[in-house]
Amino acid sequence: MTEKVGRTAPSARDTVHLFLVLFITWLMLTSSLHWQEVATGALLSLALALFLARSYARLGLPPISLVRLWRLGVYFLVVFVEVVKANIDVAYRVLHPKLPINPGIVVIKTELSQDVAKVLLANSITLTPGTFTLDIIGDTLLVHWIDVKSEDTAEATRLIAGRFERHLKAVFA
Repeated sequence: MTEKVGRTAPSARDTVHLFLVLFITWLMLTSSLHWQEVATGALLSLALALFLARSYARLGLPPISLVRLWRLGVYFLVVFVEVVKANIDVAYRVLHPKLPINPGIVVIKTELSQDVAKVLLANSITLTPGTFTLDIIGDTLLVHWIDVKSEDTAEATRLIAGRFERHLKAVFA
């Protein structure tokens, strides 16, 4: 038996938002404003939006808005900064003569309720060098950490996921 997530009937607003996201993505990827490419992009985006609207509604994603897109942009900026910081940290560990690592698997808890948000959190953790998400079980993530600073779930959650989870909560609120 499969469980349906979110709404099943797409709203016109969902379809319009999906069209806009697809069309803007098309324009960015083609980098062209020739009328043939704009028309092709508009037709393809419309066809895809109409075809995918029901699937989009079933995902249970929050409605697309400028505020959410802004928060998502801020989230991606935070992920970028954290990836750069973690790269520097891992490079230091690799180049250090005594290789200061304390690897282990820790359990972290998330307050995120939507599966898509949990997957984004897990992927953000995995993209950050020095951490790797092994599994998501309910509101728990198993994470391999190159330098375990704490085995306490609350502290590990704050150190590993706190920087991402705060922004994901704002996006998926």
